[in-house]
Amino acid sequence: MFTIFLLLGTIRPTSPRVDAPPQSHIDPALINTCLITNDVKALTAFYAQVLQIEPRKSGDDYVEFPTKVGTLALFAASAQEKYIPGSATAGQNHSSILEFRVGNVDEEYVRLRPIVKSWVKGPTTQPWGTRSIYFRDPDGNLVNLFTPPPTK
Repeated sequence: MFTIFLLLGTIRPTSPRVDAPPQSHIDPALINTCLITNDVKALTAFYAQVLQIEPRKSGDDYVEFPTKVGTLALFAASAQEKYIPGSATAGQNHSSILEFRVGNVDEEYVRLRPIVKSWVKGPTTQPWGTRSIYFRDPDGNLVNLFTPPPTK
């Protein structure tokens, strides 16, 4: 003969298991900006000259330019279409500015004059003290190279 005991009770949450990962808050950090382009090769050549950074290539579809605080990435529109169809249109950005801090805007302007084909604004000191130059990359993206105001 068998006796079966059935215990009924309320299940209460317990403390997290010792091996469970701790819950923590991480402040957001913008670390990567990716431009979708129809011509990775041309945009890579352009930014290699402008930024004077050796690009890191991952095949023919993806390139990164690592800076001290973030990365500028270039990705082929055809590859983007395979991964996330209908999500992006190359060369249609008219609402953001890629901004890069440089040591001396005036020197950069002289260096870049033969490279940049579309100048928006030459060296100018902004009302907030930053010295800037504005131009467009081959895809029409607006780029600002700036030097912060001198510290007092």
